[in-house]
Amino acid sequence: MGSSKTVRKLSPVTQVPADIDIANSVEPLHISEIASDLNLTPNHYDLYGKYKAKVLLSVLDEFKEAQGGYYVVVGGITPTPLGEGKSTTTLMSCMFLQVVTCLRQPSQGPTFGIKGGAAGGGYSQVIPMDEFNLHLTGDIHAITAANNLLAAAVDTRIFHEASQSDKALFNRLCPPNKEGKRSFSNIMFRRLKKLGIDETNPDDLTLEEIKRFSRLDIDPSSITWRRVMDVNDRFLRKITIGQGPEEKGMVRETGFDISVASEIMAVLALTTSLEDMRERLGKMVIGNSKANEPITADDLGVGGALTVLMKDAINPTLMQTLEGTPVLVHAGPFANIAHGNSSIVADKIALKLVGPGGFVVTEAGFGSDIGTEKFMNIKCRYSGLTPQCAVIVATVRALKMHGGGPEVVAGRPLDRAYITENVGLVEAGCVNLARHISNTKAYGVNVVVAINMFATDTEAELNAVKKAALDAGAFDAVICTHHAHGGKGAVDLGVAVQKACESVNQPFKFLYPLEISIKKKIEEIARSYGAAGVEYSGQAEKQIEMYSRQGFSNLPICMAKTQYSFSHNAAAKGAPSGFILPIRDVRASVGAGFIYPLVGTMSTMPGLPTRPCFYDIDLDTKTGRVLVYWVIFDRKYWHRSVFDGTERYVRFDRYRRIRYSIYNTVTGDFREAGWDWINEPL
Repeated sequence: MGSSKTVRKLSPVTQVPADIDIANSVEPLHISEIASDLNLTPNHYDLYGKYKAKVLLSVLDEFKEAQGGYYVVVGGITPTPLGEGKSTTTLMSCMFLQVVTCLRQPSQGPTFGIKGGAAGGGYSQVIPMDEFNLHLTGDIHAITAANNLLAAAVDTRIFHEASQSDKALFNRLCPPNKEGKRSFSNIMFRRLKKLGIDETNPDDLTLEEIKRFSRLDIDPSSITWRRVMDVNDRFLRKITIGQGPEEKGMVRETGFDISVASEIMAVLALTTSLEDMRERLGKMVIGNSKANEPITADDLGVGGALTVLMKDAINPTLMQTLEGTPVLVHAGPFANIAHGNSSIVADKIALKLVGPGGFVVTEAGFGSDIGTEKFMNIKCRYSGLTPQCAVIVATVRALKMHGGGPEVVAGRPLDRAYITENVGLVEAGCVNLARHISNTKAYGVNVVVAINMFATDTEAELNAVKKAALDAGAFDAVICTHHAHGGKGAVDLGVAVQKACESVNQPFKFLYPLEISIKKKIEEIARSYGAAGVEYSGQAEKQIEMYSRQGFSNLPICMAKTQYSFSHNAAAKGAPSGFILPIRDVRASVGAGFIYPLVGTMSTMPGLPTRPCFYDIDLDTKTGRVLVYWVIFDRKYWHRSVFDGTERYVRFDRYRRIRYSIYNTVTGDFREAGWDWINEPL
């Protein structure tokens, strides 16, 4: 279906400008043009300004008979803290193939915190980048509202149950109407069914049934549901609530998570329809009763209201790349405690829109041991979709780190080992790439390795990576320069992906069946990491026993562990083996549909650094244009532009002058290029 009518020609310059400058240099097409090329009419979407549109789920019904295209997932090797360009690779695959790209929506936490935006980079971006990174169409705000409504319902129910008799509680839950007749609201029948109570008239309940129906008897110490907000605020990680004089001493400790860590975000990403989302939201477990029975959102009577708040968020947002190709942006679950993938509905819509021979390229968070594994074993189970190809993004820099190179730290110049030729270090680090390839091939898909090239990479180093990838069983391995050259820098990748999709000749396989125990599923995943065994804490044992007894043992597993190593130890690089994987706790996202073991300490509310990114963000009040100024480097404020290892910096001083400098990645020195005045930001 999709066409290439909208694809615009870019004219990349040798010295790649800053991301915001590239983004602002291109006038986006009206989103209706992008939609039209996908054979979407105005009845299929709702406009959100000129450059964004919500694609309605009715598209799935209208195109249900249409044959879908090829399905490609992009993962990576175990990354450095700098990232290896997975998002840019996902976007640049789309700029060659007949494709729709599916990406997660970025959180405002990183945007204003330390990481910055997530629109891609260089000549591989989603535009408008400011709209992509800020608010978008309000999905995360809807998640925030829904999450906090449920949190308020939990504490309110505990408060009212503590101060009322069973009869008084029941009378308020089912008040008589003007004629003196009582009735259950529709959502109450869900709780009645759960309790095995068949009566439909409140007046027919026995005293025992009234008590069971009315009193949830929530154990405050078991509550796992926390409030959320979409900014980084370390001081809300642990708080005390209920200290007001009217709360009558109902004090308890809780905390805030960042909004994208909410289970509602994971529900949005894994749902398949509005009806399915309603069921998942209602099944979310907030804690247990004092009798150790799970308490759900529907028990609290709030599942329907949550769905109302989320009814627009379920529709994915259509945007475009710099080259005018379509992107569906939807959901943004954590890749640690959740599954780290964009939504099922976005992928399904995209597959119908590209049609036979087209491609849907969807990104999985972090390395393939986290994002791709969860894509295969969680997302594919619920979607019923199976990919034909998996792309693994690798860099010489990351492989040198895995081969024993010095520590890589964000904001610190790279050690000389990373910017001078060292084939031996690259070859030693390729054990990491080889394990990612073998693990991914086990699902029955062809694997293509995308080698993101930097200017300091040598031909011998790149050839070493290609050879190692092919020796490990990759279908192909290609060098990519899309950050600097746009679509033409990913042509070879596009050809390789197309051939890989057309050549797949084995059935798709999951890593484990759902019917085995929680422990056996955990241990199967641990073996794929290279672990010799698993060690469970007393708390983990207790939780596994409880979830098994409550009937949740048939859910897939979503491991929460560091993204910087196959093991639980972020410092263990390469392909560690023979270690014992420690499981310190096990929790459940029942509505989303997975059990998540905690391998290490996972922060669900990031903190702000000393010098956050919000210093660099402002608004031109005359034009309404979003301005992105500076980032920090060597304790000075610099505007940073990176082109394959050559980094251009601009420093702003209090006299509104700028100093142009070039950072030499080989010598580690700055070359000053003079001062100039500036009246408007670059």
